[in-house]
Amino acid sequence: MKECITKPKPQKFYILATSPGLPKEALTLKHGDSFALFDPYGDIRQEGLGEQGIYHCGTRFLSRLELHFCHARPFLLNSSTTRDNLMVVSDLTNPDLMLEGEEFLPRGSVHILRQKFLYQGVCYEAIRVANFSPCKIHLPLSIFFDADFIDIFEIRGTRRRKRGKFFTQEIKDEQVVFKYLGLDGKLRKTKIVFDPAPAELKPDYALFYLELAPKEKKNLFLVIACLMEDEEDILPFTKAYLANRQELKRLYRESCRVSTTHEHFNAWLKRSASDIFMMLTHTPYGLYPYAGIPWFNTFFGRDGIITALECLWLNPDIARGVLKFLAATQAQELDPDADAEPGKIIHEMRFGEMAATGEIPFGRYYGTIDATPLFIVLAGEYFERTRDLAFIKDIWPNLEAAYLWMKQYGDLDNDAFLEYQALEEGLVNKGWKDSHDSVFHADGTMAKHPIALVEVQAYAYLAYLSLAKLARLLGNPRFASQLEEEALVLKKNFLRAFWDEELNTFVLALDGDKRPCRVCTSNAGHVLFGDLAEERQAFLTVEKLFSKEMFSGWGIRTLSSKEVLYNPVSYHNGSVWPHDNAIIALGLARYGLKHFINKMLGAFSEASLYFPYHRMPELFCGFSRRPDQGPIPYPVACNPQAWAAGAVFMMLSAALGLKFTERGLCFCRPSLPKFLRQVRIRNLLVNGYHIDFDVINHDTDVTINILRKPKGIEIMVLK
Repeated sequence: MKECITKPKPQKFYILATSPGLPKEALTLKHGDSFALFDPYGDIRQEGLGEQGIYHCGTRFLSRLELHFCHARPFLLNSSTTRDNLMVVSDLTNPDLMLEGEEFLPRGSVHILRQKFLYQGVCYEAIRVANFSPCKIHLPLSIFFDADFIDIFEIRGTRRRKRGKFFTQEIKDEQVVFKYLGLDGKLRKTKIVFDPAPAELKPDYALFYLELAPKEKKNLFLVIACLMEDEEDILPFTKAYLANRQELKRLYRESCRVSTTHEHFNAWLKRSASDIFMMLTHTPYGLYPYAGIPWFNTFFGRDGIITALECLWLNPDIARGVLKFLAATQAQELDPDADAEPGKIIHEMRFGEMAATGEIPFGRYYGTIDATPLFIVLAGEYFERTRDLAFIKDIWPNLEAAYLWMKQYGDLDNDAFLEYQALEEGLVNKGWKDSHDSVFHADGTMAKHPIALVEVQAYAYLAYLSLAKLARLLGNPRFASQLEEEALVLKKNFLRAFWDEELNTFVLALDGDKRPCRVCTSNAGHVLFGDLAEERQAFLTVEKLFSKEMFSGWGIRTLSSKEVLYNPVSYHNGSVWPHDNAIIALGLARYGLKHFINKMLGAFSEASLYFPYHRMPELFCGFSRRPDQGPIPYPVACNPQAWAAGAVFMMLSAALGLKFTERGLCFCRPSLPKFLRQVRIRNLLVNGYHIDFDVINHDTDVTINILRKPKGIEIMVLK
């Protein structure tokens, strides 16, 4: 029996899964710094990974919520999330019951409708009970609840030596309040308010007695508020719901709308747009897409940048908000504990108790190698999209600081490559594949630090060229020329060090001894996104990416199935990530390889049929496609995940070859897969004006039918 290459053991900050997670039909809500996970009944029960609950600012404020009907759990009829993601709905009914006096109530006699939404740290629930039996009935309905104030990292598996102080619950006629004073000195409160007041209210349950005539309906309302310190403002139910709807309508009005004549692709598009809007959080700097639920509902630099790039053509305000926030949180000084250096862009920000006490290093953590060059790339792409030079002037000092970080701190040995070194605390690997085992040699041994990742060099190359363009526009041609020269040096060194003639692709990385990690990964596809490959190298790399070892039938795997550490159920070593594929799609477009983009679009469109609500998860397993079966879900994937939701829009823009110019809009070699006969694009903002058009697929050609366009906007199609 072959020995393990490495001795497996739980790593720091690993998401521990000792039993199955939430069922596929899990109900998810998110607003601002709060999110909620319910089972299909609309309950919160500590099953599976124990992740169900209502969370606010990294802490679980409600850990139990169970509705019992006549002292029994109801039968589930159906559950769903509304298409706009504003509300989750559960339809329940009674089981066969013997009531008092030996009265028999057949199953299905009573309908219970539970509707919930989340707004500004408060979960609102309406419960409607309807009697469809021919008799008057008297029924008890009870709601059980609890609040454990556990940090999200405790849910993930991190153990704590000590916790704060719990207070005795405060009970009034219609409400109960839980209180917890954390080790960070913050008082957290969960206030549960019932309307009408229950017949009986205890520290862990509320009991109602319902009397219903035939066809009569009664309503109960439940408000669960997550309060920090002295917060007490809670909007009334209707006002909160209307405010939530208005907020979402405003986002839709300000964004481009995309639809098609293909029903299933349309469902994927609409759910993706809804997921992006749900993950957007309003900050003092503008909109910011939080990364994913449940594990990453907070600021992530890399995730925010890539989501903004994916959605740039739909709504450039997202990119503006991301750039402003990242500029405001850019590192100003050396802080080894936070992996911070002047000019570096943040990796992650957490607001929970464990982050505040330093039990985890992620309060404000800078342990990423790629967010800083990608920050510059996003600024360049934002300008190309909007021509907003005034904004670029505002953040120019931050762009210069990011560039200086790349030169002074990112390149550890002056070989023109960006490298990272592992520190005692924090992440071992600092690219987007940040698992401890994601960077290795062909024999499976882990790469020695410092490590230069292949895709990071492509981002750096693109960053230098993007910054050079902006420097020229701002009247600094000498700096622009310097940047262009640095880009050329990087390209020359890169093609010599990273291209592997035997593998016919780019190697994953260079280790601390400059030994190449000769394994076939999806990272190589990002080189095309950076426009860093020679044409021959690009074609050979694409052949490798779409070989049976790399392309599962549902998408490009992170790692070739021929590699020794390939595992289709791993996080980064054989799974399929939608955002990874989307970035590769944009690279394919740069080299005119539209056939492969269409293949990718078709595969992911079909995959979306198998996921609940057509919601594309953070990742899924890399098993090869089997007839009449869908892709296999990854056990602890975030769902929704912002950059997974944005993937379809980046793939579609890559297929259409969308380019924004000084005069208008250009379609570079537009193409569509055969199943997409027509794509409708409405309210697309181009140079301050909105245009509407249809893209018509004629199999051998694609035409653009302009429906609304001001005279000053030019539309070009390059075949």
